[in-house]
Amino acid sequence: MNPLIVSAAFDEQSQQSLDALRRRFFPPERNQLPAHLTLFHALPADAPGEVLAAVRAACARPAPAAGVTGVRSLGRGAALVVDSPGLGQARAAIAGAFAGRLTRQDAQGFRPHVTVQNFVDPALARATVADLSSGFAPWPLALLGLAVHRYAGGPWELVEVVPFGG
Repeated sequence: MNPLIVSAAFDEQSQQSLDALRRRFFPPERNQLPAHLTLFHALPADAPGEVLAAVRAACARPAPAAGVTGVRSLGRGAALVVDSPGLGQARAAIAGAFAGRLTRQDAQGFRPHVTVQNFVDPALARATVADLSSGFAPWPLALLGLAVHRYAGGPWELVEVVPFGG
């Protein structure tokens, strides 16, 4: 069974802006997903009810403030850094519900970002980071909720979007 993924759900304008950057910089043959901010890469596939209950509990609070605050190199790609302590708190609440069952990747510290390029030569990635950094100014990012997806071997299948604020 394929694992469950939890990502942030953006407002339409933010999603369109991030998707445009991803289309501009991501290798087209590898770009199978819209722009996303992943909170968990692989929650237990056999516990969808438990995952949804944890996500619903974490989303009972108001939408957290968030902003794109910088650009980060991924070595073979580039990402936009997102600052949102409230999103980190929501993630911590969900992680607590799965203590001892998180993958190594999901148990690591949370460094929220949106990948706009990956799988490229390091020189191209450095050029992209320089391009994105040139004249960079932080901007607000509207978070509507959290989306639960099932991994489908590349693309993700949406299970449910849980809005913040209940």
